Amino acid sequence: MELKSNQTSPVLADPAPVNKSRLGIASNLLPYSQQGASFPSGKYVSIPKKKPLQLDDVRSNGWLDDMISSSPPRKKLLKDFTLEIAVDETEIAYCAWMLKYPSALNCFEQIVKRAKNKKIAIFLDYDGTLSPIVDDPDRAIMSSSMRAAVRNLTKYFPTAIISGRSRDKVFELIGLTELYYAGSHGMDIIGPVSNTASDKHPNTVKSGDKQGKEVKLFQPAREFLPMIDEVFRILVKNTKKIEGAKVENHKFCTSVHYRNVDEKHWPTIAQIVHDILKDYPRLRLTHGRKVLEVRPVIDWNKGKAVEFLLESLGLSSGDDVLPIYIGDDRSDEDAFKVLRVGNLGYGILVSSVPKETKAFYSLRDPSEVMQFLKSLVRWKEEEEA
Repeated sequence: MELKSNQTSPVLADPAPVNKSRLGIASNLLPYSQQGASFPSGKYVSIPKKKPLQLDDVRSNGWLDDMISSSPPRKKLLKDFTLEIAVDETEIAYCAWMLKYPSALNCFEQIVKRAKNKKIAIFLDYDGTLSPIVDDPDRAIMSSSMRAAVRNLTKYFPTAIISGRSRDKVFELIGLTELYYAGSHGMDIIGPVSNTASDKHPNTVKSGDKQGKEVKLFQPAREFLPMIDEVFRILVKNTKKIEGAKVENHKFCTSVHYRNVDEKHWPTIAQIVHDILKDYPRLRLTHGRKVLEVRPVIDWNKGKAVEFLLESLGLSSGDDVLPIYIGDDRSDEDAFKVLRVGNLGYGILVSSVPKETKAFYSLRDPSEVMQFLKSLVRWKEEEEA
């Protein structure tokens, strides 16, 4: 199919509720038998009387270790006679790490050499990739120069945002209709109608955008919405006395941020989430950068969202396609893995500290991401000149 990289796809209002028998989760998305999996009538779960926190639970299951590992090491002060020198203890390790995951800027010529005569598709995370990580998630605003760089990118390459935030929220933060958007870690996707197998998925609904263009809305976890809302309300109530804790509802998942919480209270937050999830076996916990995320137990993630969007764009087969995914979070590893398996494309991890990753390359921070995106545009302009 002819590829038009500047297609518009603004955020839609969700369609009216669809009958569950027609738009339920496909059986291949569920990692267990559906027998007995339907929700009971009335309230989904009877919440038992609050019990004293048992902090040994979160210590034994490794949650605390995961929370601590998401926090970059602090700098040390080393005294050299009368001088105090601030030394980043990770800098040497980071340089060694880059031997395995070299800078995408330094390897740019190698990347575009492979891209010669191929169709490039770009996938971007938002927080920590297009905007800096900040104490208040509501203040994670991308710069005007980054927005301009992304807008220019869409003139030459189909580009999608795949974020853990709700689709509506990430669109509000970016404000570009030229992009495709996937929120809730890929569980809420708006994409082009392409007459491919993805259009026939039982969780796909065709609709129209504000410009009247036909698009499709894909929500594989739609039946979990009432459950996620319920857990969100419980988390808000149970964490309200912990200073600095912030709970967000991302529609198909909910998150508990502990970036501004005193570290001595981290076990309490972990135990609160642990105790709630005991009553919701169809939900699971994942870890992000100083955030605990509660998601539905379905076989769907950012990697599958990349595959879905590539198919929707008509780019899922052939050797003439090069997907590039740039992200900074653990949830992006699912996308990196998809691109590494079969050597389909390049994953680029955004990180200023060494991390185990399935990515091929690295960038230090959003400023380097912007440099890389601008370099892609310049290369394409020169190629077409």
